[in-house]
Amino acid sequence: MTSQPELLLERVFGHRAFRGEQGEIVRHVAAGHDALVLMPTGGGKSLCYQLPALLREGTAIVVSPLIALMQDQVDALCQLGVRAACLNSTLDAAQAQAVERQLLEGGLDLLYVAPERLLTPRFLSLMDRARLALFAIDEAHCVSQWGHDFRPEYRELTVLHERWPDVPRIALTATADPPTQREIAERLQLEDARRFVTSFDRPNIRYTVVQKDNAKRQLLDFVQGHPGQAGIVYCLSRRKVEETAEYLAGHGIDAVPYHAGMEAPLRAANQRRFLRGDGVVVVATIAFGMGIDKPDVRFVAHVDLPKSIEGYYQETGRAGRDGEPSDAWMCYGLGDLVLLRQMIEQSESGPERKRLEHRKLDALVGYCESMRCRRQVLLGNFGETYPGACGNCDNCLSPPEAWDATEAARMALSCVYRTGQRFGAAHLIDVLRGSDSERVRQFGHDRLSVHGVGTGLDARTWRGVFRQLVAHGLLEVDAEGHGGLHLTGASRSVLRGEQPVMLRRVVVQRERAARGRAGSTVDELDPADQPVFEALRELRTRLAREQNVPPYVIFHDSTLRQIATRRPADAGELAGIAGIGGGKLARYGTLVLDAVAGAG
Repeated sequence: MTSQPELLLERVFGHRAFRGEQGEIVRHVAAGHDALVLMPTGGGKSLCYQLPALLREGTAIVVSPLIALMQDQVDALCQLGVRAACLNSTLDAAQAQAVERQLLEGGLDLLYVAPERLLTPRFLSLMDRARLALFAIDEAHCVSQWGHDFRPEYRELTVLHERWPDVPRIALTATADPPTQREIAERLQLEDARRFVTSFDRPNIRYTVVQKDNAKRQLLDFVQGHPGQAGIVYCLSRRKVEETAEYLAGHGIDAVPYHAGMEAPLRAANQRRFLRGDGVVVVATIAFGMGIDKPDVRFVAHVDLPKSIEGYYQETGRAGRDGEPSDAWMCYGLGDLVLLRQMIEQSESGPERKRLEHRKLDALVGYCESMRCRRQVLLGNFGETYPGACGNCDNCLSPPEAWDATEAARMALSCVYRTGQRFGAAHLIDVLRGSDSERVRQFGHDRLSVHGVGTGLDARTWRGVFRQLVAHGLLEVDAEGHGGLHLTGASRSVLRGEQPVMLRRVVVQRERAARGRAGSTVDELDPADQPVFEALRELRTRLAREQNVPPYVIFHDSTLRQIATRRPADAGELAGIAGIGGGKLARYGTLVLDAVAGAG
């Protein structure tokens, strides 16, 4: 016999079955119990509180850190016929009062609110007078002061348990290593809550790391391999965001910049264009992304090294939320590592914080340099063991070759020592390759015994050698100075010939060769079904424009693909397609059937 949660899942959300532990979480919270849920982006976290909100009496209060996330969630729920609203700074006084009246009159199933507003005396008083179904604390990792998205207001959310002890709470996150998981439970007083930890794996994402050689050209090659697809490109600085967006646009890519230094209206317009358009690429700093619900982002590219493996995981997780094949691509060089180490040392953080940030950066560098399956290394940082090789990362698809770099390492270390341990890799490579540049002569380095001893290796290979020596702890970056390299205690045994050094061989591949792997939805359809799919996309675009919502709020691509393939002839057949619940069937059923008939 089908239970009430399953009936609501099908009737409202249009899904025939729960995924993974969703069903157990829903029943647990609907029964009035607390839960801590750790589930990857795209794993269906939202359903874990949205469905219990419909099963319990009263209004669910959802604590959400970003306005964009709130609005997307509310738009999507309203499409399903769920009574949802949000309270944030985009509402004027009259609109906010109307939402408050709905709350007090029991006219809302879910109300999304930022932690800053929730903690005000006015809103706390408002909740005292309302009937509350549950509290959902989204992006719960924001409670960790050691995390990359720390929000101090999250630490005050213990008031929910203290003031309303009988209202169940569910805290959710997609990004938390084991120490952060413990901190979330402690800070939110959820030590006794049942913990649901699913795999952090995103099997549809292909992970690739390439050595930085000509970053803009490499990026362009990669993006051109995803024609007409939506993507996010992350850069470390605002200036680089602007330059990269301009470069891509100059080569025919529909690219827009996004960073905190832009005028707010332009920044909002660019985000809206990305969310509501097809095939737009946004180039951004990490100010962009948390709360972005767009399901059809086909790639996330990093042209600079992120600051931590948690940040990298969260940023790459914005690709392929719909479960379709997607790419996480990173272009990484020694200069990135030097810059980030300098940023850590020159920050005003205390010694403990700096040590933690160095450890986090080291973990990410270890991931970049590893010759093992990327998934094994990435998931291992979240306390998860991935069995075997994934078959969907660069290291699995093109296993890297190790080479005996002992002599090259000794040359490099000797060059660092003989030039005074204060120069960066570029100058050291010039010395090793026998450059006659003015700078080499200025310092007398053309007269050193190491001058010209490394002509057997090209500059690209030497860059890989120096980068890997830093990654393996045989060289250190002078982060407080100008980024010069100096020897470590471990260098001595290599210089003496007592320790062999095996390094990863640098192979530069043209990204164009990988084109089409994360194919578009149209590519995966039978040619006979493509006209139907395009007609459905046109209908979706028109409906989205009329309602001023993103197209994916109307229907996901996966739903349109099923419709185009199965060609439903009546409402009964249309209702059997995943993603078509009762609300959408009533609103759009006739229009969809007409589009299918007209295109078929």
